[in-house]
Amino acid sequence: MGFVKVGKVVEVPPGKAKVYEVGNRFVAVCNVDGTFYAVDDVCTHDEGSLDQGELDGFEIECPRHLARFDVRTGEVKALPAVVPIDTFGVRIDGDDIEVEE
Repeated sequence: MGFVKVGKVVEVPPGKAKVYEVGNRFVAVCNVDGTFYAVDDVCTHDEGSLDQGELDGFEIECPRHLARFDVRTGEVKALPAVVPIDTFGVRIDGDDIEVEE
């Protein structure tokens, strides 16, 4: 599998997340102080969309029940979720954001 262009760096300001469709999945690209991470946009607790939650440092919070995940590893950081989320490789090519399929 390779990388696919999903958007532009300017579309995801620091401290924010934006969802892109990658293959048959929705992936939230998160900007943490200029470093980009990509995670599955679905909370493993109740399938809520993570991009609508707050990005606090390396943690993204599900807005529905406040489960938290580390955007670097997918690790659960706060209940009620117990299953980690998937993460994806990200690279920047000029002004483009590319996410691993």
